[in-house]
Amino acid sequence: QVHLVESGGDLVQAGGSLRLSCAASGNIFSLIAMAWYRQPPGNERELVASITSGGTPNYADSVKGRFTISKDNAQRTVYLQMNSLKPEDTAVYYCNLNMWDGRASQRYWGQGTQVTVSS
Repeated sequence: QVHLVESGGDLVQAGGSLRLSCAASGNIFSLIAMAWYRQPPGNERELVASITSGGTPNYADSVKGRFTISKDNAQRTVYLQMNSLKPEDTAVYYCNLNMWDGRASQRYWGQGTQVTVSS
């Protein structure tokens, strides 16, 4: 079983910055990618950024140039540096881990961390 714990969510003013962290523990056999998703109030969950096991990042158009995803393999942690935050970035942010267990792809989710951006 894999366990993900997010941290770093907070209330921040527009234009500010936050850094989210997601620490993974458990039996991670063959990592495919890790990602950050977010779910704004009243909306569906959406992909924010992802990073492959090889370190290739991918971003939603809405955050390109403002957010940076990175990972520390030794610490089994993925980060999301968020700069120039906007009120529309307000959401619960979830960490996701996608791995191959030898038979199938498995996805795991963290419990979420709240990011609120005030105007």
